[in-house]
Amino acid sequence: MTALGKLFRTTAFRLTLVYLLLFAFFAAALLGYFAWNTNRLINDQITTTVNGEMSELSELYQSRGLRGIVYAIENRALRPGANLYLITTPAGQSVAGNVSSLAPGVLEKTGWSETPYRRLDDPDSPNHRALVKVESLSSGFRLLIGHDLEERRRLFDIVGDAAKWSVLIVFVLGLGGGIFVSRRVLRKIDAITGTTQRIMAGDLSGRLPVGRSGDELDRLAENLNRMLERIEALMSGLKEVSDNIAHDLKTPLTRLRNRAEEALARANNETDYRTALESTIEESDGLIRTFNALLMIARAESGQARGNMDDFDAADVAQGIHELYEPVAEDAELTLKVETSAAPVHGNRELISQALANLVENAVKYGKPVTGEGAATPEILIEARREGDRVLLSVSDHGAGIPEADRKHAVQRFVRLEASRTLPGSGLGLSLAAAVATLHGGELRLDENAPGLRVTLVLPAAAGEALAAPSANVPQK
Repeated sequence: MTALGKLFRTTAFRLTLVYLLLFAFFAAALLGYFAWNTNRLINDQITTTVNGEMSELSELYQSRGLRGIVYAIENRALRPGANLYLITTPAGQSVAGNVSSLAPGVLEKTGWSETPYRRLDDPDSPNHRALVKVESLSSGFRLLIGHDLEERRRLFDIVGDAAKWSVLIVFVLGLGGGIFVSRRVLRKIDAITGTTQRIMAGDLSGRLPVGRSGDELDRLAENLNRMLERIEALMSGLKEVSDNIAHDLKTPLTRLRNRAEEALARANNETDYRTALESTIEESDGLIRTFNALLMIARAESGQARGNMDDFDAADVAQGIHELYEPVAEDAELTLKVETSAAPVHGNRELISQALANLVENAVKYGKPVTGEGAATPEILIEARREGDRVLLSVSDHGAGIPEADRKHAVQRFVRLEASRTLPGSGLGLSLAAAVATLHGGELRLDENAPGLRVTLVLPAAAGEALAAPSANVPQK
């Protein structure tokens, strides 16, 4: 086999041809989209201009009659680059205008149409095309106004020529690049492949060889080596998180399996099976909520939610959470109140709402005052206000609270303090709120409420004026 034949049989060359076809298709699609969008823009401009002139001349006809509109059309037709104008009698005879011929039937129907035409001032020129609008005036007269489409034709010619040259250039450069990659780059790629195979086998300590030429492949190898160092560190952290997840989810998964086994072994009728399935579904829903919370925390910590940020009033979020959780608080024999003022924030509304909802859920679960003499009011307060260049979203309760020594530990994943282990939950609510605060450049504060706990989501305020006038305090039952 010749050297050229070997070159054509290499995987790199074949991949180059595949990418070459993809790039050519992409270039053609891009040019097609550009031509279509430009054509639409040209048509929009034409229709806007023609509609404006049609309205002006129709009003002129109503106020000054046929003589006035004929005078206006004759003056406008003399302007350089004038639009097409034609007014005809009910029988189709031309009264005034700069159009000598049109396609048959154009004047018989009102509205928009595209037609070939000739001008009076250039009767020997080949037919041009125009976008025209026809309207019927009183007494049966017809008014036509249009615009030449020569600009659109020239645009399509330009796009067509550009497409031809672009495809040719793409093919030439692609073939040249394929030959270059196959002959000169694959030697280095083979060395890199050997190292990556060791890495894929589990040896994360392996690093790609870096030559002395300092070319793009050497720079790529240096960057990949730094990336591998980062991956090795992340894998270590992932192992720790995985160990935590496995430890904290082992109990509900074991309970789920035991219930299924018990149902298979002891259920005697359909009711027993239904009860077992309902408990299994309930346990599964709890696991799904736990995983959803973990995904939301990971999304916040990785910064993926920064693309969905906009300006909004955090007071609206507080009001919405209050409306949502007021019935839940009443079922727990608690009173949920809200106090808000204008609090403009630039951030991810979904994540901030979820964080505030988690704080309210925790307050409902753990915010019941301790019974006994001098017990506090069974009340939970949601607040949203601006304080300087910060916005504070806080939830206050009068429950047992969290000891100061445990507050830093309480925001970690799957951490549940001793007093809360008997209540349902996953230990991720405060972790999510802390991650959301960090994503927005703020912090989560846990303070004493004497008695109880005040949890505050501190966020940077949006630049500029407040988004809304301060809302009145709305104490609720």
